[in-house]
Amino acid sequence: MKISDLIKMGLRNLSRRKARTALTVVGVVIGTISIVVMISIGIGMNTGFKSQVMELGSLTTITISKYAPIKDDEGNYVDSKEQIINEDLLNSVKQIKHVKTASPVFYADVTLKIGKGVEGYAYCAVMDLDAMKEFGLPDVQYGELPSEDNPDTLIMGSEVPKNYFYSTKGNNGSPYQFEPSKDKLLAYLNFYQYAFKDDTKRPEFYLGNNVAVLQQNSQYDYMCFMTLDTYKRWYMESIDYLKASDKKKAIKALKEYESIQLNVDNVKNVSKVEKKIKELGYQTESLNSYLEPLEQTSNMMQMVLGGVGAVAMLVSAISIANTMIMSIYERTKEIGVMKVLGCCITDIKKLFLFEAGMIGLIGGIIGIVLSYIASFCINKYGGPLFSALMKSTSVMYDSKVSTSFSIIPIWLPFLAAGVGIAVGVISGYFPAKRATKISAIEAMKTES
Repeated sequence: MKISDLIKMGLRNLSRRKARTALTVVGVVIGTISIVVMISIGIGMNTGFKSQVMELGSLTTITISKYAPIKDDEGNYVDSKEQIINEDLLNSVKQIKHVKTASPVFYADVTLKIGKGVEGYAYCAVMDLDAMKEFGLPDVQYGELPSEDNPDTLIMGSEVPKNYFYSTKGNNGSPYQFEPSKDKLLAYLNFYQYAFKDDTKRPEFYLGNNVAVLQQNSQYDYMCFMTLDTYKRWYMESIDYLKASDKKKAIKALKEYESIQLNVDNVKNVSKVEKKIKELGYQTESLNSYLEPLEQTSNMMQMVLGGVGAVAMLVSAISIANTMIMSIYERTKEIGVMKVLGCCITDIKKLFLFEAGMIGLIGGIIGIVLSYIASFCINKYGGPLFSALMKSTSVMYDSKVSTSFSIIPIWLPFLAAGVGIAVGVISGYFPAKRATKISAIEAMKTES
């Protein structure tokens, strides 16, 4: 039998019982919608969790802090321990496989002045110039990041210019909006743990308009950054103004870092690098530790949602099998005629499998189209429900972060169509095999 004849006969047979075929197709449509929508919701939640965590910084960044948090078996912080963070550890970390960049980190309290009437405050993270670009800093909305030609640029988070400056005139302390293009800055380091020879005399460093302001990002909005070279130069000049008893302490403190931050080449290797660092006897922190339990929750929900879709598709498979068996009973004489005319048994089997596969394909295509419509409605109108669901599974959920609750990747429609066809063919296999075993003589005796 020619393929064209097979297709014509199969489509004609399906069109004979339009109502029954339509009802069977509806079952496949419901199963397809269930699979696509349920999986898309799981993917949407997983993507949402990642977006929430990435708002806090880069997923490939690992921090080794001077005061490392200690967790209990349930993941709760119970204590902290002091770790020696120095150049020896930095060099060891740089040798670990998959580590792209590692930088010492200090934290500096900086007072900023604008003329004689305005002061500001900056809490600065200090790191290597080469490392700044690797640690997920957002793009700048004003100015340029530090460079080798201009390392002294002070980087401000988006909220610093409008929240950390105030007027000193008349001691009123009223807020002041810093304008980086107009206001010129003087800066000096604060050493709260050390005593100056004369509190009124300390070195001031001229920044002028040498400022960059970052775009909004929840992790960096209230922080500032400066390069390690700039900080060390300011630091060494400032300790000359300290009392002799504190100079040695200040110089020694510069040899031990507040923390080390390192960037891994791939998020998949973060756990491996953390394991290597722990073998050196140091505790680490990374956003990967937050993401892993969220992904486990998301994967579990995907399995549950996918299971619901699978049950719906199983019901449609039973419906297809039932339809094909009924079709065999109704077409027993037709099958007998085909055998008498010399039609191959394999052709009879192919005919019934084609009809079952077409039911799966048609139902799958319609289901995919309706799934896109359902996904659109979920994203547009399901915000409150899914926001509450994500909040219940993530303490870091931020409703300001834009995320889709249902995401249909390009591969999912093809998978759904393939599943629809496979379900149709598998469901029609037993009825098709049954049709080939019908006796031609007995079939010819059957009344139409």
